[in-house]
Amino acid sequence: MERKERSFDVISQLAALRRYARSLVRNADDAEDLVHDALLRAYEKKQSFRRGGNLRTWLLSIMHNTHIDRLRHDRSLARRHDDAAVQTEQSLQAGQEHAVRLQQVRDAFFRLPEEQREALHLVAIEDLSYQEAASALGIPIGTLMSRISRARVQLRDFEEKAPRAAQLRLVGGNGNEGN
Repeated sequence: MERKERSFDVISQLAALRRYARSLVRNADDAEDLVHDALLRAYEKKQSFRRGGNLRTWLLSIMHNTHIDRLRHDRSLARRHDDAAVQTEQSLQAGQEHAVRLQQVRDAFFRLPEEQREALHLVAIEDLSYQEAASALGIPIGTLMSRISRARVQLRDFEEKAPRAAQLRLVGGNGNEGN
């Protein structure tokens, strides 16, 4: 029986689940609640996990579906997301250019539409393949690719509007970066 438990080792996936939850809800406390709810669902549906399947993708899919369910039941969460994106300090003391720039990039990422943000997060941060990310989100791979492409375009637009000295190079996609 202990051997079966090891094949269902969700503890080793906590870091990825927490990162994805934080990307989805943008609040540490809400992210922990989302991870808790998703893990509860995973344990309740443990028998539906296919032996030999990709546990990480399965858990991320549960996380995604849990998040969607929470949004449907609590529309005020969407208002908190918008408020969190607006309420950021735009300036810091001299010598903090990198911290300011990182905050600006983070804000630009969080201003992406949720569908684009979650797709880009799974591929760029969680390092899932397009197929794994599409499976986790329950969408066709072409839809995933389209969402990632649109997210990259919006981030490139953000970069073009940023001061030249502070620009970051975006990796991937078909744009002309770094010229």
